[in-house]
Amino acid sequence: MIDIKDITKSFGSLQVLKGIDLHIDKGEVVSIVGPSGAGKTTLLQIIGTLDKPDSGKIVIDGTDVSKLNSRKLSEFRNRRIGFVFQFHQLLPEFTALENIMIPAFIAGTPRNEAKRRGMELLDFMGLADRASHKPNELSGGEKQRVAVARALVNKPAVILADEPSGSLDSKNKNELHQLFFDLRDKTGQTFVIVTHDESLAGITDRTISMRDGMLEQSATTDGPETADECPATNI
Repeated sequence: MIDIKDITKSFGSLQVLKGIDLHIDKGEVVSIVGPSGAGKTTLLQIIGTLDKPDSGKIVIDGTDVSKLNSRKLSEFRNRRIGFVFQFHQLLPEFTALENIMIPAFIAGTPRNEAKRRGMELLDFMGLADRASHKPNELSGGEKQRVAVARALVNKPAVILADEPSGSLDSKNKNELHQLFFDLRDKTGQTFVIVTHDESLAGITDRTISMRDGMLEQSATTDGPETADECPATNI
C-alpha cells in the first residue's frame, strides 16, 4: 500500500529525516510514536504529499507520487488521501453534512452522490440526526467524527491522522480509537496515526518508534484482528 524508500528532509542546516525506509500494508492501523522533534509530523506530511522530501521515493497505492506534477498531485491527494488533525478544522459556516461533502465537490462528484455518501458516513458514525447541525452545535467528539467522515468521503487509499484524539476527553477518545478499527474491519481502510497517546499506540496493529529523524523499531501489538481476516465492504 505505502512504500517509503530512503526519505530525507532538512530545514536549513537541521536534518529532520535521515533516510526513512518503511512499508505499510493495506488495512493496517499503524501508529508512529516518539518524542517531540523526532520527525513524526514531518514524515506524515511527506506521506500526505503536503511537503516534498529532499531525496527518496514514496509509492502510495501503486502511484509514485514524486512523478506527479502539481495538478496531478493535488488530484491524487484529494482522491486518495484523507486527513484527520488534532483539531477538527471544520468550516463553521457549513453544516456537518456540508463539511463532509466539500472534498467530494472538489473531486467533481455530483451533488446528489456526494450527499448520499455523506449521509451514509454520518449514519455509520451514529450522527445521522446531526447532519444539519453546524460545528458550534456539536460536541468535541461529534466534531471529530464528522472530520473522520470528511476524510473518508472520497474513499481514500489511506487516512493520515496527526494526534487525532489529542483534544478529546477519555470517553470520546476511546470511542474515536474504536472507530478507526471499526472502519478498518468494515472497509479495509489503512490508517497511519501520529500519536503521543500510549493507549492508542498500544492497540494499533504496529507501533513505529522514531527518534532524531530515524526509525528506532517497529513492534507488532496484540490489537484487533487485521483487515485481511475481515472481509471489507463499502460504506
